[in-house]
Amino acid sequence: MTAQTTEPCEPIGTGLIGAGLIGAGLIGAQPAGAGPPGAAEPELFGPGDLFWSLNGHYLYAATLGSAFILQVMHPAIGAVVDRWSVYRTDPWGRAARSFASTQTWVYGGPTALEEGQRLRRLHKTLNTVDDQGRGHHALAAEPWAWVPLTAFHALLSYARYFLPRPLTAAQEEQGYRETLRICRILQVPERMLPPTQDAYWAYFDDMIDNHLENHRTAHNVLATAAKSPPPAGLPAPLRRLWGPAGRAGGELNRLVTVGTLPPAARDKLGLTWTRTDELELRAAGAVAGRLNAALPERLRYMPIAYHARRAARANHNLARALTARPM
Repeated sequence: MTAQTTEPCEPIGTGLIGAGLIGAGLIGAQPAGAGPPGAAEPELFGPGDLFWSLNGHYLYAATLGSAFILQVMHPAIGAVVDRWSVYRTDPWGRAARSFASTQTWVYGGPTALEEGQRLRRLHKTLNTVDDQGRGHHALAAEPWAWVPLTAFHALLSYARYFLPRPLTAAQEEQGYRETLRICRILQVPERMLPPTQDAYWAYFDDMIDNHLENHRTAHNVLATAAKSPPPAGLPAPLRRLWGPAGRAGGELNRLVTVGTLPPAARDKLGLTWTRTDELELRAAGAVAGRLNAALPERLRYMPIAYHARRAARANHNLARALTARPM
């Protein structure tokens, strides 16, 4: 970020209560790039895409917490988030900006490409040195790729716990292909993208086993999520009522976040997970999923997603009317 920009100097991304989209790695590592000269523009999202159907749900945000934990377990991402993010002092504002960014990737049309470019500008000078003396650069390729690639894990977690039926094998394959499209919108180098689901899961397991750490930022994020502080601007009478509601919400947030982490990641963080916890999460997910399905579209989808879906239907209806016009 140059001295002239007025954009906030903090990471942006997918975390439920904080900034998730940061890229970082060893200083001197090759930065993420837009791909070879002449590369085709990334394919944008629209009706018929799995992410178009699901990513805009308010409920979908529930599974983004574990994706963010996986991200900040990476030593580079954890260090940069710890240095630059405001998730501890402004969790609700950070979450709102994060959701607006991630919604733009899927529902923004051509603006999605502009958002990918904006994020690269924003992260250009987000560098830091961690407690072990390791330097990290915000556009190094490995962690820049890791952040959007966790979206596939979030998608499958959402389907597993909150949808009435699991995804079919064909839908999972579609979801993975769409995850790669998100990566390309964010200008992740093609060499960093596992070409198949099998390659992805091998990569995913290797990242957890050999690259992620029991990072303090992950524990700080979990602690912040469990508190669920009142949103800024909440009227005083409601703030007094927030205590019980906030505690209940925080407990549920932690339950979903810890429960949707891969077991190997939970073990690395020293988090316990019992059969009772699993049953509680499945019960809560089933209830929340049924309630979500019964909501009208305007209440089920976040604003950007809701208006994008309405606009797509309007364009479709206009095209049909023009096709059927008398000639």
